[in-house]
Amino acid sequence: MPETILIVDDTPANLGVLVETLGGAGYRLMVAEDGEEALAQTAQTQPDLILLDVMMPGIDGFETCRRLKARPKTRDIPVLFMTALHETADKVKAFAAGGVDYITKPIEHEEALARVRTHLTLRRLRRELEDQLALKERFMRMAGHDLRNPLFLILMAGDLARRQPAGAESPALAK
Repeated sequence: MPETILIVDDTPANLGVLVETLGGAGYRLMVAEDGEEALAQTAQTQPDLILLDVMMPGIDGFETCRRLKARPKTRDIPVLFMTALHETADKVKAFAAGGVDYITKPIEHEEALARVRTHLTLRRLRRELEDQLALKERFMRMAGHDLRNPLFLILMAGDLARRQPAGAESPALAK
């Protein structure tokens, strides 16, 4: 099943470029033209990655990202910011809001595709690792439970053997 990307941008030309590039690469796409629409869409369907414009009407990309990160269902979705802002302070603000990467406009097709692929791979690997850790934890709980009973019997037998007077025959052996 192809991965889903939500593209949030209020400029139709930018949307067109990204839809063509990412759609052509085989990704399923969702599109929103502002932060409120993005929040509404992600309440229904969680994409695997979000490309989020910073400067939009209504709530900006930074606030949209903060709200996405505040929701349990969308907290772990990687957000890549897209903007024409080039100042270091803007980039730092994007990371502080919860973004994982920053793409400057005008968007270079190959760069955007490479960054998207990288972050989707990281997300997939993180999920696999979380699944493996959960499986390991479940195994350790089961193994601990299964080992407790025989260990308890061994400890109890040792305790009984210590309580026997020296030279006395065990009642189980006397029969």
